Amino acid sequence: MSSGTDTSGHSPLSRLDISRPTTIALAVGAIGVVFGDIGTSPLYAFREALTQSARDGIDASEILGVLSLALWSLILVVTVKYVLFLTRADNQGEGGVLALTALARRALGRRSRIALVLGAAGASLFYGDAIITPALSVLSAVEGLRTLPGIGAMVDERLILTLTIVILVALFVIQSRGTASVSNLFGPVCILWFLAIGGLGLWHIADEPSILRVISPHYAAVFLANHGVTGLFVLGAVFLTVTGAEALTADMGHFGRLPIQLGWFMLVFPALMLNYLGQGAFALNALEAAQAAGTPFTNQDWFFLMAPGQFRPWLVALSMLATIIASQAVITGAYSLTQQAIQLGLLPRLRVRQTSARHSGQIYLPSINWLLLVGVLVLVTQFRSSSAMAAAYGIAVTGTMVVTTCLAYIVVRHRWNWPRPTAILVVTPFLALDLIFFGANILRVVEGGWVPLVVAGIIALLIYTWVRGRGIVRTFEQRQSVPLADLAAALSRRPPERVEGTAVFLTANPNSAPGALLHNLKHNKVLHERNLVVSIRTADRPHVPDEERVATTEVDANFATVILTYGFMDSPNVPNDLGFAPSGVRMPMNPAKTSYFIGRNTIKPAAKQGMPLWQDRIFMFLQRNASDPTDFFKIPPGKVLELGEQVTV
Repeated sequence: MSSGTDTSGHSPLSRLDISRPTTIALAVGAIGVVFGDIGTSPLYAFREALTQSARDGIDASEILGVLSLALWSLILVVTVKYVLFLTRADNQGEGGVLALTALARRALGRRSRIALVLGAAGASLFYGDAIITPALSVLSAVEGLRTLPGIGAMVDERLILTLTIVILVALFVIQSRGTASVSNLFGPVCILWFLAIGGLGLWHIADEPSILRVISPHYAAVFLANHGVTGLFVLGAVFLTVTGAEALTADMGHFGRLPIQLGWFMLVFPALMLNYLGQGAFALNALEAAQAAGTPFTNQDWFFLMAPGQFRPWLVALSMLATIIASQAVITGAYSLTQQAIQLGLLPRLRVRQTSARHSGQIYLPSINWLLLVGVLVLVTQFRSSSAMAAAYGIAVTGTMVVTTCLAYIVVRHRWNWPRPTAILVVTPFLALDLIFFGANILRVVEGGWVPLVVAGIIALLIYTWVRGRGIVRTFEQRQSVPLADLAAALSRRPPERVEGTAVFLTANPNSAPGALLHNLKHNKVLHERNLVVSIRTADRPHVPDEERVATTEVDANFATVILTYGFMDSPNVPNDLGFAPSGVRMPMNPAKTSYFIGRNTIKPAAKQGMPLWQDRIFMFLQRNASDPTDFFKIPPGKVLELGEQVTV
């Protein structure tokens, strides 16, 4: 079967004849990983949206309007855009903003810079989301302790913050051990979670069946028409109901399109709809009771109060488990996104550790892990409540959604070859919806929305500095380069001293003599019996099969060029892959007599050329803290020689 996405946009995985037990197992796994974030939104989304309309009191029309907006957000943004449309825009089964970026770059060819810029922006915004999600979801679950009968009055802010910090620190500390041993529990726990929240909602709908009328978009439209600017603030808070939708495409490579769609339509979507309807019905009953008693009606923690007092402790405990799982999914998503960014050249090499011998996708990046923990703890200690933090949540997610929609247009227009009018007709409504939500969330910048924007801005600056700095270094190396064929011909006429064994020279351009080779000839005045000039490429697809990974070309009896091609989700292993020719025949290499030469230039800042001085220093910091290439490429440290020169940036 051919690989890649065909012109119809179907994923190869979706065309496989998957057996029913396998599909069900994948759907269960998807429920535990893909839907964790969006599945915990009922903890705070309806409450926060209603808070935005409560400045002059809350009446029944506002409850109905907010609820209708929430339901139609789930229908239009998640169901139509992501589940039915964007899950088809996969890159050999892989999804997410950078997988879509790689697909768009391949479709645009030489005009791929716009796709790269969009991808970098989307990745930057994702990191803002990755910091906020664990903080907000765990904090909102712990706040449920306040609703427990008998002990709720004793639960103060200090206890909530302490318990939240303990849970979050423990979550990040265990990342280095991997999650393979507990990940099998994610699906069953989340299934129990969705059944519980759906059942709670159904119970309260039975008390107020008239709440079902909000399924009509009329209530949402009337609410927005009558509330002006306040309606936009409410719309920004309503967006909290769809946060986590990006995970539906980001985790396609692990589960496939069909299991994700089954999980959404068979369990997750009905459970969320029932729970929001139940919260609305419960709020309407509370409003009617307050009016009958002549007491003021106040917005409350509707999610936890829906449960009877004797069952509420179990709901709080279950919500804590669900939010931990949701946080875990976002953390591992940040690892995967970083690995893709490194392979695509957007970030410097970072240390990547495999945490599972069976699943290559389970990785751990220490630097990303601890940076995320610091960011999460800062948010928790500064905002101190889920209500205060909710204002910071939507901007990063809506910004990523705008980027995803723009990349989707490139794919359907240039990859699937849809006619321009058709592509515009299909994508424009999604883009308009994203921009409306983005504009509504921008209004909340001063309330906390500046946080993800600052995080995204810092990441974007690092990406831009790294890409530009690497471009300057590459230009310098090209100016100093000598064609490999010319050097090989000259050495064959006047051969230097020869030493036994194989020399492997890593370089970005296999047609030019690597700087390390030239320095070795200049200073050591020797040439090995066999010399391999190796270039490592990253394909615009997630994985490259072993039989397609190695391409060799003989230059002469002394030199051969080797191109190793990896997917953007593959982990390079140069010594292992160099041992096999494209046909699978072992190449004549003796590991004990093989030396690896790596060019490592010394970076020197310059105020009047290249980048500004402050940017030079950022690039130098990134260069110094990048993972050692021997570690990244799995090269034995004792076999490496580093040679280079000074480069001014």
